[in-house]
Amino acid sequence: MKENKSISIQYSSYAHMDQLPEKEQMLLKKAIELSDDAYAPYSEFNVGASILLKNGNIVAGSNQENAAYPSGLCAERVALFAASANYRDEEMLTLAIYAASETTAQKQISPCGSCRQVMVEYEVKQNKNIKVLLMNSSKEVWEFDSCRDLLPLAFDFTALKKQD
Repeated sequence: MKENKSISIQYSSYAHMDQLPEKEQMLLKKAIELSDDAYAPYSEFNVGASILLKNGNIVAGSNQENAAYPSGLCAERVALFAASANYRDEEMLTLAIYAASETTAQKQISPCGSCRQVMVEYEVKQNKNIKVLLMNSSKEVWEFDSCRDLLPLAFDFTALKKQD
């Protein structure tokens, strides 16, 4: 028998980043700066990501493309992998992502599927949510309380192992 079900997510929307607390504005400003450092000669789609750690440090990332596609890496994963490599046991509190593109100026951009899965993996690893801030070039911000909100059906190997 067919049963229709649905999945929904909650997020907050801010018309402009200046409506956020100062610490989050600072994190988004860093992501904007980082997007200027992106190496995106093929897509011309610059993305910056910054992560606020519990100890107050900020870890930076920008997308890095390569002619030998898919050898490049998205800004989100650059920042997440750098945070994990350099601050192995430090809790990640907030991930701010800024995407700049003339063709998407009025649209909110979301991380790719690979980045979403990696983001969820770090929530699983630290057993705590990571807040996500997405901002487009018009400075509109979407705020998610958890990476899992962006990928509600994320693959979670640890949950599968617990079922055995």
